Amino acid sequence: MAILHKNYSLKAYNTFGIDAKANYFFQFDTVDEIQSFLNDNTLENVNYLILGGGSNLLFTDDYDGLVLHPNIKGIKIIEENDDSVLVKAGANEDWDEFVAWAVENNYGGIENLSNIPGVVGAVPVQNIGAYGVEACHVVEKLDAISIESKKQVEFQNFHCEFDYRDSIFKKEYKNLFIITHVYFRLTKKPEFNLEYGAIKKELENYNEVNLKNIREVIIKIRESKLPDPEVIGNAGSFFKNPIVETRFAEKLLAKYPNCPNYEVDNKNTKLAAGWLIEQCGWKGKQVGQAGVHKDQALVLVNLGNAKGYEVLRLANDIKKSVLIKFGVKLEMEVNAI
Repeated sequence: MAILHKNYSLKAYNTFGIDAKANYFFQFDTVDEIQSFLNDNTLENVNYLILGGGSNLLFTDDYDGLVLHPNIKGIKIIEENDDSVLVKAGANEDWDEFVAWAVENNYGGIENLSNIPGVVGAVPVQNIGAYGVEACHVVEKLDAISIESKKQVEFQNFHCEFDYRDSIFKKEYKNLFIITHVYFRLTKKPEFNLEYGAIKKELENYNEVNLKNIREVIIKIRESKLPDPEVIGNAGSFFKNPIVETRFAEKLLAKYPNCPNYEVDNKNTKLAAGWLIEQCGWKGKQVGQAGVHKDQALVLVNLGNAKGYEVLRLANDIKKSVLIKFGVKLEMEVNAI
């Protein structure tokens, strides 16, 4: 039976390992449970926070409100043809385990998103992406519960207003809808995306290119770059790679020819936030119990018992130094609460 908890620790629900507490915490296993709770809820003027795996947020203080944690599981093929399958996954399915399931069944489309921490319900919110693939390429629709109406709502892909590491659920609909299930269109005839990072080079060690080998390579690359949250608290890439006008990028490259850059379109260029941060001397730097990872400047870490506000202060100092040195404004990928 789902129970409303008071003064509840959130340390186990965020990969930074910040020991924040929520005034109220409610975990539910079914759609009926959350609808019943919302209809019977007597808490007035309370803020809501929908919390999945906590792999993309930073608690800067205790949460003065009600945390809703979906615990809905299940993976089910609901539609299939010669070319593809439509898979329905519960919001609290572990994302990487879902990717592993898809690869084992030879369904393509998400193998490049291997080893990204978090749960299925957070995937469309963040529009997760890596190595040339984004969630918006495979999310066909999703089911959600409106906190206001308490009714189930269906969002098609275009309703989600996906953008680079962004969606309508991070903006206008932030904490207004509880995602319960996500539907993924996966292909039976995979077209491999191997042009990013070191994927192609690593695959030279294999006799063939297939989903299983691509997944192994992606995991190997990510593990070499990103620390395990189970070992050291972090939320992966803390900043988005900034997109600037190509004219600005050309001027910057004239001064810093080694700056990694990627053409977005004929007007915009993406820069590597980690490189910019490293050039400002932050890589491996420790400030109190917060720090920048020694191997990856894009990752901020909890080196012990850091407070969320310490990590945020460090992030703001990094943003300021990058702006001063390069004239580039960094945007946080992690959601500070």
